[in-house]
Amino acid sequence: MSSAHKGGNHRRRGRIAVRTAAATLFLGGAGAFLMAPAHAAPVPTDIGVQGHDSVGKSQLKARVHGALAAPAANTPASLRPAASAGAPSGTTSTSPEPQPSTSGTASPQIIGGTTTSISTAPWMVQLWYYDDKGTSDTSDDVGFFCGGTVVSPTKILTAAHCVSGYDWHNNGAIVYGTDQLPTTDPSTNTTDFHGGTVSGVWRQWNDSSFKITSTGTAVNDVAVLTLPDPISAKPLPITTSDDTASYKAGTQAQIYGWGRTSSTSQDISQTLRKATVPVNGDSTCSSYYGSDFVAGAMTCVGTPASGSDSGTVATCNGDSGGPLVVNGRVVGVVSWGVQDCVAQGSYSVFTKLSTYIGATEPRIDDTDLSGDGRADMFAIASNGQGYEYDSRGKSFGSRISLGDWSGVNLVRQADLDRDGYADLLVRTTDGTLYWQHYNVSTGNTDVTTLGTGWNSMKVMLVPGDVTGDGLQDLLTVDSSGNFWRYPGTGHGNFGSRVKLGYGWGQYGSNVFGKGDFTGDGKLDLLAQDSSGNLWLYKGTGNPSAPLASRVKIGWGFHYNAYVMNGDMTGNGHSDLIARDSSGNLWLYEGTGDVSHPLASRIKIGYGYGGYRLS
Repeated sequence: MSSAHKGGNHRRRGRIAVRTAAATLFLGGAGAFLMAPAHAAPVPTDIGVQGHDSVGKSQLKARVHGALAAPAANTPASLRPAASAGAPSGTTSTSPEPQPSTSGTASPQIIGGTTTSISTAPWMVQLWYYDDKGTSDTSDDVGFFCGGTVVSPTKILTAAHCVSGYDWHNNGAIVYGTDQLPTTDPSTNTTDFHGGTVSGVWRQWNDSSFKITSTGTAVNDVAVLTLPDPISAKPLPITTSDDTASYKAGTQAQIYGWGRTSSTSQDISQTLRKATVPVNGDSTCSSYYGSDFVAGAMTCVGTPASGSDSGTVATCNGDSGGPLVVNGRVVGVVSWGVQDCVAQGSYSVFTKLSTYIGATEPRIDDTDLSGDGRADMFAIASNGQGYEYDSRGKSFGSRISLGDWSGVNLVRQADLDRDGYADLLVRTTDGTLYWQHYNVSTGNTDVTTLGTGWNSMKVMLVPGDVTGDGLQDLLTVDSSGNFWRYPGTGHGNFGSRVKLGYGWGQYGSNVFGKGDFTGDGKLDLLAQDSSGNLWLYKGTGNPSAPLASRVKIGWGFHYNAYVMNGDMTGNGHSDLIARDSSGNLWLYEGTGDVSHPLASRIKIGYGYGGYRLS
């Protein structure tokens, strides 16, 4: 168990205390923000920096260079073709990722598609992996290539079979901003990136249920890579959990990638390609692949392949991890297909992304104080000292001192500028609201005054993206019980408020939420009434009416504080932490089950009675 009185000996940069800000715009009844000059404040300036400082551009470029030169025969076994019992024998492949032709002579045509420029698909990125196994012998070098999609400035959506089992931080590199693959000049042994920019990988995640079946197909094939710094490539929005229109038979979709251009050549394309294909119904996919096709987890696209390059439009090896796009949203991830891509009657198979929104959303909005992808806790002791408690899954590590926070009465964690680093929304006792955020350019923490008059708000939450625009929104309940939404701008502040409801005063300050409790990818809220009943307000995804009618999910919740920062345990679902009158902390782990969104409580700490928790 974690004790609130255990000390920590973590090395941190210095901090200074909050200064009282000059008066700005009063916001008690207005609903617009005035940005004031930055002021110093006690904030953990190491937020999100761990794990990537040592990877320089030259090292990342060397990884791409190595991947280009790695022997094709050393493609990892999990990426090689495998036979399938559900399709003609020996035809299924989880998309092995061959290297491009170093001579640059590969055909610039996708199988049945056309070349395109990066301006038409600015969110397309290249994933390069190279591991020399720590030896000078190049025969054991491992290198492969996958595609990916920028879904937020620091998040790349791709396939789990490109990620699972591989160390992307130590061996991977991302190239963005170009429609050309890198090429190596054999005479000088130098690599040309053709205007592309290279980035490293900070963290990786893939669905915990991902597997390659005995017949070689990939199930639950979705992954997210977190970059160490935000990139300039424009993100592509992800579909929603209730999207059915995108998967309706006959819907026109776009596929993109640098994959193989012919069934008779292993070379992948030097230039980005695209094609338009129809989405097929589950029955069509199952009729060809049998039990290898898992309805609900997969979708397949295209007209039946002709048996040769001519007359076939399909993804192929090297396209793995790339997007299936419908109406400007990514709805699928290239997963698997038939070996050599053109077997008669076959289709390209994608991960059906709407099924995995509940799992991927916490990874895309996974900012935390320690940078390990799990939600941490911020606490202020009775003497005003602030402490960070880093999650260890179902416990907390030793507390880390963050300085004097005696003038603060509210702290909320959220990535308001979507740069991948945890920000703090802080309210001081005089009602001034601050945005405290890590400055990637300077390596320091900046503090911006957002406004005054915020003590009139009894509840202030930053649960995530309420409006569906990819930005973090602010929800508040005022002293009259009115419920308000302040839409995020992506720059640390918020737009004019919109009234969502009234009568929320019945819950006092016990309204809380961060992320998705029901597994559908929509933001939910929880509330405790004076009788100890716990209510779930399920998210709807509708910006004007973001919450459905309440549903009672528990009783006997007579706690005096709640912590709601997202996924503490790392299981992909939002968790709830509650403090009882004896100062004990209880974890209610999220399940993602709409009927029973919280598991039975477990005790995770004691001695927290004198703390203000957030």
